[in-house]
Amino acid sequence: MVITELRVGRVSILLKKPFKTALRTVESVEDVIVELHTDTGAVGYGEAPPTGVITGDTTGAIVGAITDHLAPAVVGLDVANLEEIMARIDASIVHNTSARAAIDIAVYDLYGQLYGAPLYRLWGGCRPRIVTDITISANDAERMAMDAAEAVALGYRTLKLKLGKDPVADVSRMQAIRDAVGFDVDLRVDANQGWKPKEAVRLIGAMEDAGLSLELVEQPVAAHDIEGLKYVTDHVQVPVMADESVFSVRDALRVMQTRAADIVNIKLMKTGGVHNALRICALAEVYGVECMMGCMLEAKVSVTAAVHLAAAKKVITKVDLDGPVLCREDPVDGGAVFEESTIRPNDTPGLGIRGIRGLRYLQGPQPA
Repeated sequence: MVITELRVGRVSILLKKPFKTALRTVESVEDVIVELHTDTGAVGYGEAPPTGVITGDTTGAIVGAITDHLAPAVVGLDVANLEEIMARIDASIVHNTSARAAIDIAVYDLYGQLYGAPLYRLWGGCRPRIVTDITISANDAERMAMDAAEAVALGYRTLKLKLGKDPVADVSRMQAIRDAVGFDVDLRVDANQGWKPKEAVRLIGAMEDAGLSLELVEQPVAAHDIEGLKYVTDHVQVPVMADESVFSVRDALRVMQTRAADIVNIKLMKTGGVHNALRICALAEVYGVECMMGCMLEAKVSVTAAVHLAAAKKVITKVDLDGPVLCREDPVDGGAVFEESTIRPNDTPGLGIRGIRGLRYLQGPQPA
């Protein structure tokens, strides 16, 4: 199975509600889609969201990286030679993790199709279904409590709460949410780098003292501040998770070796795709560190790849793959099946994606 052509397109999907964090507000998913065509007729799909404030990748940068650097690196290669393809991807461009992830995911989709198996079975086949949390955007206490109650009514038993935008009011927000949902629901706090180390310790301590019973706190401090992250981890009882602090395998190794965090959040758009995500899973198994499988605001193509990884690896104990259920519609035919909090990976080869409605091609033939 030889890659003969790469096509690039864009898809736009409105969100059900504006997505608000300490870093940004988003009202729609605007993703770059990659199609890898082969001499057998098989098509592999990949996806990359522009998240400039997190990854540094804008739409133009993603498209340019794909068309100018990554496409020449993979077209003409045999999908069976997976290591060669991944080495070519790594050598073709530095950084640009989202663009690299889109190509990586499309290649793995073809790899699964080549061997006639869904990816989660090729990678280990740990579980046939997973359960995700759902994100509650950063708003005032009353609105966050209302959104949390609505999510619980839909069957979600774990909520991920976006804080960090207004530290002074964060404890009262958490109190309002806990009052609204009770104690049968797990609460995860995501500060999105919004606190200083000592401030984080004080705020988390106040939440502990208030009996809010947090499951974990995600990325309380700036991404580059590994010493500050470790300071928080060492001074609170609640488990601390590194997110933006871990992009590369080297980042993950540093966090795990120094015990700067208790948990590592793996996102394909940070790691540059599945290949490096698998390496981080292997490191986590060696160091005895749990992982979460997370996503950006992405549609179902790349999130399906993340679903397969979460379903395959036992070291991934927590799941934050709610991107598709935050969208008003799903234009992707095939792929993982999302039933609110319950997600099932497809049992068809690769990612099981048959097509994407409304895809606007930027390169390659236009649909009739």
